[in-house]
Amino acid sequence: MPGSKLDPIDRKILSELQSDGRMTNVELASRVGISAPPCLRRVRTLEEQGYIKGYHAAVDPRALGFEVQVFAMVGLVSQAEADLVAFENRCRAWPLVRECHMLNGEVDFILKCVAPDLSTFQRFLTEELTAAPNVASVKTSLVIRDAKDEPGVPFDVLEERLNQTA
Repeated sequence: MPGSKLDPIDRKILSELQSDGRMTNVELASRVGISAPPCLRRVRTLEEQGYIKGYHAAVDPRALGFEVQVFAMVGLVSQAEADLVAFENRCRAWPLVRECHMLNGEVDFILKCVAPDLSTFQRFLTEELTAAPNVASVKTSLVIRDAKDEPGVPFDVLEERLNQTA
């Protein structure tokens, strides 16, 4: 199990940073119960090993004028690896697409999109997404409201599982 490669202090560091990535190293060290120099070394190691992918501000899209959030379920004509990669690369280039996940089952990809208004999204949908090579179908669902938007992973579930196997 990948999470078990980390010791409890590393997992606590990750949990704390996931909750507040802006805290100082001194504050982080205090929260995890070690001194600042080894805490900083651990954080750097976690970054180098890819456990920490980056630091971001959680911005409110609606407050910034992005009133429309849509999930688009995309079906492709071909699921050959080259076609899948080409579609993923195209998604990375579309600014309105904020997340792109390949799925198994009836839908090949689900995209999370944001737009300032419905006409901007509609233009993207008709001129870019449905017109893209290899796209067979697109079904969209407009988000009415968010009931939960929790980034990261539930460290308490991981700790509980690790304690059961120990």
